[in-house]
Amino acid sequence: MPRIMIKGGVWRNTEDEILKAAVMKYGKNQWSRIASLLHRKSAKQCKARWFEWLDPSIKKTEWSREEDEKLLHLAKLMPTQWRTIAPIIGRTAAQCLERYEYLLDQAQKKEEGEDAADDPRKLKPGEIDPNPETKPARPDPKDMDEDELEMLSEARARLANTQGKKAKRKAREKQLEEARRLAALQKRRELRAAGIEVNSRRKKKRGVDYNEEIPFEKRPASGFYDTSTEAIDPMAPDFNKMRQQHLDGELRSEQEERERRKDKQKLKQRKENDIPQAMLQNQEPAKKRSKLVLPEPQISDQELQQVVKLGKASEVAREVAAESGIDSTDTLFNDYTMTPQAAATPRTPAPQTDRILQEAQNVMALTHVDTPLKGGLNTPLHNSDFSGVLPQALTVATPNTVLATPFRSTRSDGANTPGSIGFMTPKSGAVVVAGQGNFTPSVRDKLNINPEEGLEVGDTPAAHRSFQNSRKEQLKLSLNSLPAPKNDYEIVVPEHDEEERTEVMQEDRIEDQADVDARLQEELRVRAAKELAMRSQVIQRSFPRPQEVNLAVLRPSHESHSLTELQKAEELIKCEMVTMLQYDNLKNATPTQTKRSAIAHAQQLAFLEQHPYEDFKSEEMKMAKHLLKREMEVVKYGMGHGELPIEAYTQVWEECLGQVLFVPNLNKYTRANLVSKKERLESAEKRLEQNRSHMAREAKKAAKMEKKLKILTGGYQSRAQGLIKQLQDYFEQIDQAHLELNTFKFLQEQEKAALPRRIHSLTEDVNRQMEREKGLQNKYAELQAQIKQLQAHLEQVQTHQETEVVQNEEVIQVATTSEPVEEAPAQEVAED
Repeated sequence: MPRIMIKGGVWRNTEDEILKAAVMKYGKNQWSRIASLLHRKSAKQCKARWFEWLDPSIKKTEWSREEDEKLLHLAKLMPTQWRTIAPIIGRTAAQCLERYEYLLDQAQKKEEGEDAADDPRKLKPGEIDPNPETKPARPDPKDMDEDELEMLSEARARLANTQGKKAKRKAREKQLEEARRLAALQKRRELRAAGIEVNSRRKKKRGVDYNEEIPFEKRPASGFYDTSTEAIDPMAPDFNKMRQQHLDGELRSEQEERERRKDKQKLKQRKENDIPQAMLQNQEPAKKRSKLVLPEPQISDQELQQVVKLGKASEVAREVAAESGIDSTDTLFNDYTMTPQAAATPRTPAPQTDRILQEAQNVMALTHVDTPLKGGLNTPLHNSDFSGVLPQALTVATPNTVLATPFRSTRSDGANTPGSIGFMTPKSGAVVVAGQGNFTPSVRDKLNINPEEGLEVGDTPAAHRSFQNSRKEQLKLSLNSLPAPKNDYEIVVPEHDEEERTEVMQEDRIEDQADVDARLQEELRVRAAKELAMRSQVIQRSFPRPQEVNLAVLRPSHESHSLTELQKAEELIKCEMVTMLQYDNLKNATPTQTKRSAIAHAQQLAFLEQHPYEDFKSEEMKMAKHLLKREMEVVKYGMGHGELPIEAYTQVWEECLGQVLFVPNLNKYTRANLVSKKERLESAEKRLEQNRSHMAREAKKAAKMEKKLKILTGGYQSRAQGLIKQLQDYFEQIDQAHLELNTFKFLQEQEKAALPRRIHSLTEDVNRQMEREKGLQNKYAELQAQIKQLQAHLEQVQTHQETEVVQNEEVIQVATTSEPVEEAPAQEVAED
């Protein structure tokens, strides 16, 4: 008899690994092909194993309290609908059902008082697990049997076979399709480059192309109709976001690739931080802890800071009073730094009942409820919240010991907190037993400022007035009973001026470093401005200066005795000009002058030593400018000079500049009429080269500025282009709207012109129809009268015929009755 093997049983680690590899190769639809790799499992069992245990998206951690509450709540709302409940909780349907039965068993055991450690659903020796797909795999033994080794080798060979006939054919077809696509793409590109536009002809589908047309679209009829009553959807549908890739979301392969990159990064960081060694020290499985939910604090940090500040202020006042050495002042202060009584701080009240146990008991009570035909009361249930799909979270409040007694109690017996039995506020001076909880610290009123006796006041206004008067009298008596003062004090206001007081305050105040820095910067700026005002106008206005000072303009010193007074004055002006140029080049050197050698610098210093630069005061400079201005007016009046226009000045400047030419060989300027043709060409070439270098430098600078400007304003430019395009579209729409408006206005005028004719023709048609209807009505009335006459005549004829018929019947009856009488005598005669 052949051996019969039933597929199923406990899953092993080898089978799980083969199933994972097969799913990676064949996907999650070809379960028959996947089951052919596993000899002991069917296709249904492989599918159940994957979707109940091996799927990476399955959550296998311990159940939290929130998940248990959500499970019981949803099981009450949707009983036995585990496929619907599972995605809401984030577990599989089998896990939800198993956890639900476990919670019911725990609740039943607690009610019956049994031991919660005994699980009746735990398999006993010899029993077979009905759902092995939801259990962990059995580890592989060291010596596996031959069938399992054969299955493993066959699965390894089949899964590793990527070069079979079918795989080669698929790869070849894929390569051919890719080559065909690239050839068609290259062809279209070449045709487009040649100026030939080729529209890609796609094969027309027999059905509806949902990407190109609107299914079951009803186009409106052509013409003008009133659309005021139609409901228009202002939001145009965006069919681009209704594609399959947008509906499906991120693919599993992309998600796995992203998670794989994250794992690699985490592994790299762990290797860098030497975490694997620390992980080996603690090999116990980490238990997921539930989220710690703390109640919101009822006293803010600002209020605590205020309490601390008040305590510090009272402590400082006590120290000052203690230093004065007066006992009467010391009695007004008390030590509030320590709580005088040993009262226990109330803890956060723990929940009195277990919400999960209550929900499980409610579900059990609803499951085992008797038939309503028996009558009686309904099954008692615990209070539940059905305001939403998910259960409401219970907020645990921390008891506020500071705000426990907002007002003083008017009772004389212990002063309990209103509305509370568990927390009691003892009166001032009451003794609190150490170690006894549920007490609020007593009000620290050692001076008895707020006595509790006599706080009971009536509700009438007269009672309040009498109470206030009595309090005033008590206050006056208390003040009169105070002892006489021992020392007399006299306060004298010091007579100090406001300026001295301001100076003292300024001396006592420490200036901020930022203010010091700002003041120093302002002083340096003012000093630099003053120094710049004393310099030459060339430096003040940043005019160009010669790179080298020509000392040949000065005449030799041995010729000074033969000079006239005007020539001596001219020499003095030249000497002062050269001295100012040398000083300016030394103190405010240009970038080219800073790169000069030390010899030129030493020559400048030697010249300034021979001809020192004099610093003049501002008054002297003003006087010199005034004298120069007067001399200019005298010369202008004496020479008869008028106001020189800018055109004349420009013309004179160009003529003077044209008479001077730079000679590169001599490296200096000279008169243009003294140079040769070759030197003129060299000068022109030099000027052209300088202009080209200047142009290249400016072009480079402009390119940099343009690049920077493009970076800075690139977004604005693109935005401006978009807005310009939108503006053009709007203008086109406005033109189209104007065209349509003119068209409709023309139609309106045509309608207005044609409307009287239509009304006249319709009125004539209506009158004609009314006349015709009147004639037809008259004819109808005549025909109705004829019908009535004919009906009356018909009735007469019918009555006449009926009377004749009745008469004929009577005659026949009479005839029939007379014939037997005549026959009887005849018979008698025959007999005789």
